Amino acid sequence: MQNILIKKNIANTAALTEFLREIRVIPAVKSMKELSLVLNSHEKPVFVLFGDIMTIPDIVARLKSAGKIVMVHLDLIDGLNSREVAVDFLAGNTMADGILSTKVNLVKYAKSRGFITIQRFFVLDSMALLNIEKQFPLDYADAVEILPGLMPKIIRHLAGLTDKPIIAGGLITDKHDVRSALEAGATSVSTTKLDLLSENG
Repeated sequence: MQNILIKKNIANTAALTEFLREIRVIPAVKSMKELSLVLNSHEKPVFVLFGDIMTIPDIVARLKSAGKIVMVHLDLIDGLNSREVAVDFLAGNTMADGILSTKVNLVKYAKSRGFITIQRFFVLDSMALLNIEKQFPLDYADAVEILPGLMPKIIRHLAGLTDKPIIAGGLITDKHDVRSALEAGATSVSTTKLDLLSENG
């Protein structure tokens, strides 16, 4: 029931944007050690960047028991592929609140299954940026994550194309990176550098 309420409470773009603005820095964990470190943190959302089909139910359960909003990066879970059944597995075997993925088909399907959805984009060159622009207005995603997160000009440009929350991720290593991304228009940043959670105040 709590999972359903969380999804309803922050499902619309305006509510999700405001929620992420309050967070600023979202912890992204890629090991059990890092997961243990965030269990007692004040931050509610957590991005899960590791696991497999055997361990992900327990990983999610541990975070949910600590009151976290759990977003699973489907592309990084061993044993799951880029088909819709991966979303079905997550829905049927975990209490995850949402997913991240670079795969448009997975994000669209996850949205139809009631998950909070974050579309991840890698901005590798000008061609990649052009292809990303063609995806807007991204009706199927609740938020967008741009990687790497060290491109203020690109963040500012994409933030001007959508009212979706923009999350800057990848290569965020210090406080300057965090503040630069936020000043450029990112709603929040995600990072595996857990010492940067101090930026949340």
